[in-house]
Amino acid sequence: MLTSGTFSFGNFLLDVFSIFMFILWFWLLIMVIGDLFRRHDISGLGKAIWVIALIIFPYIAIFIYLISQSRGMAERSNQRAQQAREELRHIVGYSAADEIEKLERLKNAGTISTEEYTRLRARVL
Repeated sequence: MLTSGTFSFGNFLLDVFSIFMFILWFWLLIMVIGDLFRRHDISGLGKAIWVIALIIFPYIAIFIYLISQSRGMAERSNQRAQQAREELRHIVGYSAADEIEKLERLKNAGTISTEEYTRLRARVL
């Protein structure tokens, strides 16, 4: 029997799986709560209801939030990443003109192709 009180390989695997599931749940809980409190389209009451649901029904509430809000979570994450990139560019001092100049030097040196140049130039702009 797996939980007979003696140490066995089955008990070890069960313990490792239990710890993994707890860490996974905790990480998802942090991700959901972080996304929930960064949102501006939900009122304080809606946030409180989600937090209560996360406490009372931990796994079910996390899965429901992930299923119902996955697209919005991805969009908000992309917006935060883009905003962080723009802030970093502003602090470091790189501009779009500097990036285009670097791309032109790479294209003229033959390091990148014309297709790569146009794709990267479009991304910079």
